[in-house]
Amino acid sequence: MGERTGYVAWSELMTRDTKAACDYYAETCGWTFDTMKMDGGQDYFIAMQDGKGVAGIMDIAGIPNYEDTPAHWFTYLGVSDVDAQVAKTSQMGGTVLRPPFDVPGIGRIAIVMDPGGAAFGFITEADGPS
Repeated sequence: MGERTGYVAWSELMTRDTKAACDYYAETCGWTFDTMKMDGGQDYFIAMQDGKGVAGIMDIAGIPNYEDTPAHWFTYLGVSDVDAQVAKTSQMGGTVLRPPFDVPGIGRIAIVMDPGGAAFGFITEADGPS
């Protein structure tokens, strides 16, 4: 696994209308989409460009605490050690919104908020940085 830290590893669009979003980004960016099932059976759309996944699109309708959250892009920063970065975030006055967890084939992820209130994810990619 690489030691590269702090790069934008993944972005996902959190929306209530995944069909409209997929249609829009297919037309404006030329993306095609692969679909995978999330733990709860919900579809997750992987935006593909030149045979490579470049972003994700997920439906936030029905997710607790997202009722008033507008559609938005969410960023994951790649790090070599999620657990260490979560500890550092806490020490520096940030907030851990979701402690580290593993996603098979994807990597180890945590959702945090920096001291200024901006939420994002840390990820240690299963295959190392791309």
